[in-house]
Amino acid sequence: MSENAKRATLVRMVMPDHVCPYGLKSKWQLERHGYVVDDRWLTTREATDAFKAEHGVRTTPQTFIDGTRIGGNDDLTRFFGGTVAAPGATSYTPVIALFGMTAALALAASFAVTGSPFTVRAAEWFVSFSMCVLAMLKLQDLEKFSSMFLNYDLLAKRWIPYAYAYPFLEGLAGVLMAAGALTWFAAPLGLAIGGIGAVSVFKAVYVDRRTLKCACVGGSSNVPLGFVSLTENLFMIGMAVWMLARPAGMGQGLGM
Repeated sequence: MSENAKRATLVRMVMPDHVCPYGLKSKWQLERHGYVVDDRWLTTREATDAFKAEHGVRTTPQTFIDGTRIGGNDDLTRFFGGTVAAPGATSYTPVIALFGMTAALALAASFAVTGSPFTVRAAEWFVSFSMCVLAMLKLQDLEKFSSMFLNYDLLAKRWIPYAYAYPFLEGLAGVLMAAGALTWFAAPLGLAIGGIGAVSVFKAVYVDRRTLKCACVGGSSNVPLGFVSLTENLFMIGMAVWMLARPAGMGQGLGM
């Protein structure tokens, strides 16, 4: 080992029933940046509490470089020039991940069925798959979703059961649209809930100028209410209008 090698001391919890994940991340970060790590384990709760008291810290792991305490995993990330999101900060990452995955699934399904990923059916599946996944995320915690939804949806404010019914209605419309089934029911349903949602979001954000978090990806999201939420509803409206207006039989079966 070179005498000039960069060295760091990492103190982390490694117990029989718990290995701290942030300790593993810190070790990985240090090694990735070329440090030789003196990996010191805290193997009991007593040892962990004693270490925290000795150094006046509340958490582990703790990294030391050249005798200076860098801090926990977030502090180490900042030390290496990375960014750490503040607790509760708004983010579009969940929406980007969701739409990216549903787009990939739609292209894959189109390729599997027609031999080409770039078809009208792929565009239809993208919207309908997105509706299904969005509904699933809302249904993970219906109480949180409904509470957040009541902050801005115009119909839900007047009729509370709609806040609870919305994810089921969105999911049902999405499934029927994906199947190309019961268009006479699915399209008006999508048009209704999408239209109400679009008007509600537009009023809250662009008329009332309120700063809210969107319930679109569930009640625990930090996605800001605004353009993305409006776009989701406009997609739903557009899909409904397309299903009502498209030529009979288009998008069905393999004959694309």
